[in-house]
Amino acid sequence: MADRNIRQLRSISSKFETRAEESGDLYISGYFSVFNSNYEIWPGATESVADSAFDGALSDDIRCLIDHETRLVLGRNKAGTLTLKTDSRGLWGEVKINPNDQDAVNLYERVKRGDVDQCSFGFDILDEEFEDRGAEVHWTIKKVKLYEVSVVTFPAYEETGVTARKQQLQTMKQREHEAWKSKILRKLGDEGNGS
Repeated sequence: MADRNIRQLRSISSKFETRAEESGDLYISGYFSVFNSNYEIWPGATESVADSAFDGALSDDIRCLIDHETRLVLGRNKAGTLTLKTDSRGLWGEVKINPNDQDAVNLYERVKRGDVDQCSFGFDILDEEFEDRGAEVHWTIKKVKLYEVSVVTFPAYEETGVTARKQQLQTMKQREHEAWKSKILRKLGDEGNGS
């Protein structure tokens, strides 16, 4: 299980769309997470997001940010300016752009031109599954607490996420080794006692 004290960030390339209504309202929409796709954390280590990951999470107070910057809020589901839903593909969202917020309008224009087309989400892992596939390892994120989604300039695994996964793997390997060692010592002890 990942360290729940470390907020996790995951990023993907996505195709965002912009929409302008006759009323003048501007929107950015796209997928912030795609289900059941393997993302490489480092060579030999992958991760995917299960289609159950956001069950029960979308009713929380969630913001849409620019590059995970809490001072650059594009929208919020509790304010009705951010819509989030899941479908068979992943976590889809649409944010209504505030025409009086120059940062939001600038981002809208960058997305419209195709200069920015990537996204990310910030969360805590509540449930996950680990698989040791021999030369490779894989985590499946099964349930999260979602805090924010972001339109980002560069999608990448944050170093803290990579470090947390490497520490988690090292701890699991150490526990396996200790269990194996205890089993061998018990077996040797039993044989020495004539059992």
